[in-house]
Amino acid sequence: MTQRTNRLTIRRPDDWHLHLRDGHILDAVVGYTARHFARAIIMPNLAPPITTVKQAAAYRQHILRASGTATFEPLMTGYLTEQIDPAEVVQGFKDRQWVALKYYPAGATTGSQFGVSDINKVLHVLEAMADIGMPLLIHGEVTDPAVDVFDREAVFIERTLEPLIRRLPSLKIVMEHVTSKDGIDFIEWAPENVAATITIHHMIINRNAMFAGGIRPHMYCLPIPKRERHRLAVRQAALSGRRKFFMGTDSAPHVARLKEAACGCAGIFTAPVALEMCVQIFDEENKLDNLERFLCENGALFYGLPMNEGTITLERKSRQIDSEVVCGNERLVPFQAGGTLEWQVAS
Repeated sequence: MTQRTNRLTIRRPDDWHLHLRDGHILDAVVGYTARHFARAIIMPNLAPPITTVKQAAAYRQHILRASGTATFEPLMTGYLTEQIDPAEVVQGFKDRQWVALKYYPAGATTGSQFGVSDINKVLHVLEAMADIGMPLLIHGEVTDPAVDVFDREAVFIERTLEPLIRRLPSLKIVMEHVTSKDGIDFIEWAPENVAATITIHHMIINRNAMFAGGIRPHMYCLPIPKRERHRLAVRQAALSGRRKFFMGTDSAPHVARLKEAACGCAGIFTAPVALEMCVQIFDEENKLDNLERFLCENGALFYGLPMNEGTITLERKSRQIDSEVVCGNERLVPFQAGGTLEWQVAS
């Protein structure tokens, strides 16, 4: 692959962190990922959450039916609660029904009310996961109201993540949607079995984007975007091609009326633009030589999965981002709706 090319072909990419919701929202959004990505790790924070293999299998079948393609593989996860059965976790992983377990601190984000209030209550589950090599996917924020919202990632690392790694050094961990220089520095310090996903939006926006000319609810997500120095650290980690960092879009659709509300939902709907926007970032920084590592290789290596065999071709050709996506009687607003992309998937 040469830099500054007008056309490039890469291995089919993967999305290592994706929200699809359920019902009519799932039907409206899954195609954006299934058309371009070979695999995606599906988040389990539905209502009720996915805590059993049976629930995960049923959800997977719904996703496959809605995707409309046989070339997309949803990789299912379980939701770590304080009541989850460790035997179910172990058997589900051994039977390849789910590839990981998701750790939500209770109250940290959308659908996290069933999450963990005290990590000591789930240590027996984490010990079993460490024994079998099952990854733990972590939403890395504290929920202590005394901690500033912009510091919650750094405090989580100090209070929870670093002690966990010292206690269970062999546990495979993905720090999801890392947003800070503190997080990047920590992942680089941590052992090789600790990695991180990086989103498109955290590479592009800092916290100012939420307040540009007024409140911008469609720029609000959790973990919240942070200062410019943190955005730059996250962006450079992705561009580096280093094995510890790979893309997880964290695309999180909410209907517009729930975003544009007095207490709006957290989440940015990036699925319609994620691939093209990622190519654009790497192109702008003259780092296209590292693109496949971030999009296609590093995640597969971490999870011990084969590389995708198919390819996808993109061309330098501008297109306008849709202003909305129809979702039944509702609408979804994509990231940077109405803006322009400089790359698109070749027809």
